[in-house]
Amino acid sequence: MAAKIKIYTTPTCHHCIDAKTFFKEKGLDFENLDVSSDEKAGAEMVEKSGQMGVPVIFINDEMIIGFDKEKVEKLLK
Repeated sequence: MAAKIKIYTTPTCHHCIDAKTFFKEKGLDFENLDVSSDEKAGAEMVEKSGQMGVPVIFINDEMIIGFDKEKVEKLLK
């Protein structure tokens, strides 16, 4: 079963772009929520993570703050 991936981003965040590129290169489907234009998504991200910075990535129910490639790869196995 494929992992459920949700990522909270902004268009100008380099780490966000790196994370989305990584998922695309791996052929993984993910839900991208742009917190700069989606107020509800921004509020949801802060509520779930306590963080104002992006990216915030959820793989299944595991949260990753920032783009920690090693942790992402571990959770995708």
